[in-house]
Amino acid sequence: MTANEFLFGVLPYVVTVLAVVGVVVRWRRAQFTVSSLSSQLLESRKLYWGSISFHWGLSLILLGHLAALIVPRGFELWNGEPLRLYLLEITGLALGLWAGFGVTVLIVRRVTTPRVRRVTTPMDTVVLLVIAVQIATGVWIAIAYRWGSYWGTGVMVPYVRSVLSLSPDVSYVEPLPWMVKTHVLSFFAFLAIFPFTRLVHIITLPLQYFFRPWQKVVANRDEPDRDYVTNDRRVKQRR
Repeated sequence: MTANEFLFGVLPYVVTVLAVVGVVVRWRRAQFTVSSLSSQLLESRKLYWGSISFHWGLSLILLGHLAALIVPRGFELWNGEPLRLYLLEITGLALGLWAGFGVTVLIVRRVTTPRVRRVTTPMDTVVLLVIAVQIATGVWIAIAYRWGSYWGTGVMVPYVRSVLSLSPDVSYVEPLPWMVKTHVLSFFAFLAIFPFTRLVHIITLPLQYFFRPWQKVVANRDEPDRDYVTNDRRVKQRR
């Protein structure tokens, strides 16, 4: 068995089983940990700029990849016109840069904000770095190996479909540049660690988070006793 056969023919099934089993076990045994564990109370300004860019940019990119897998013929027809091809490529690159900005802000926030750093787990750092690698390689591919929305439908789509049909054909990915392979492998890495991260809350489909207003948290503390004078008498009152 060659390295390509293992990495792209066996590894996809290994990480998929690990992800599914991990999610099921965590849901059954530690259901209350299936949460984003928001750190907004500790710092909100960087979180706002990082979270919006990260979630929206990455979600739209993933939807684009999914659409290409489901209706590759539609992408081929769309890209038949050069202007539409340019528009799609520019949009994809812009979304990648937007998501890259977001994940960079989130990483910097966890490193430079003391209160957030104290509650950051090693897995928080690992998952952000894995996602950062995936975004960075995607942006690199968009710049160095242009027209990915065109050649991807003839290379990556058949490969993914062969994996889904349980007959992986690694001949599609063997001749690809190492950057493209790294992009694919970083997705496998993300899938493998997914059950052990706070991102597992995605399985609850919290779509309302994209549209609800930001929560406002108001502290409710008892004020110290204070004296005030009423009718020439001193009264002590606890508010």
